Amino acid sequence: MLPPMPSKRSPRKSPAVVPRHVAVVMDGNGRWATRRLLPRTAGHKFGAEALKRLVRGCVQHGVSYLTVFAFSSENWKRPAEEVTALMALFVQALERETAELAAQGVCLRFVGDRSPLQESMRSLMQQAENSVVTEPRLRLTVALNYGGRWDIVQAARAALAEGAELTEQSLARHMCLADIPEPDLLIRTGGDHRISNFLLWQLAYTELYFSSTLWPDFDEKSLADALDDFARRERRFGRVPTRTDPSGLRVA
Repeated sequence: MLPPMPSKRSPRKSPAVVPRHVAVVMDGNGRWATRRLLPRTAGHKFGAEALKRLVRGCVQHGVSYLTVFAFSSENWKRPAEEVTALMALFVQALERETAELAAQGVCLRFVGDRSPLQESMRSLMQQAENSVVTEPRLRLTVALNYGGRWDIVQAARAALAEGAELTEQSLARHMCLADIPEPDLLIRTGGDHRISNFLLWQLAYTELYFSSTLWPDFDEKSLADALDDFARRERRFGRVPTRTDPSGLRVA
């Protein structure tokens, strides 16, 4: 059994409608640290703890797929010392957390361009993906050195390499998340209202939820609030919206 999330209040009951796949842009680590007069790297360490809470919370609420934006292809532009610290943190997390995740029923995989990463890191990522999970409870995808535009380009190249005509269907087969449902809900923390080159293809009909909470402070209540908001939305996928008649029933 997964340990409960640390909280001073009783866990909130899951809403009646829970997204099958949640995607998260984990933004605000650096600002969180700066406001506390700490180095930005400290924010990333506390952000790793927030990710653990998120994973436990998704399992608790019955989310089947979780995809998180850990490092974008644009993040290489950050100060070299911050990038180095981030990579060291990724390696540390892989060494410490992989076995525990598998024991808790969490399948782990990575998407993104691995070519710039050190061989030792790529090896750890492969080992994590090869971990056997007999009864999966959550499929966790970590987007690392990932960009939505890169994803579309690599899909187009793969489709052309097999001699396929470029169509939505041929591209979709080669996208990084082609084997799982597209996200139902995107959560972005940190107060910004943009998707920052994350899953550009896959988010076409995803519900967007923006939170002003900085990522290290994202907790059980924050996740529950996002799930409650999602449960109140009407997803139409281009269809005619419904309305409610006097009896309270939804009609077309």
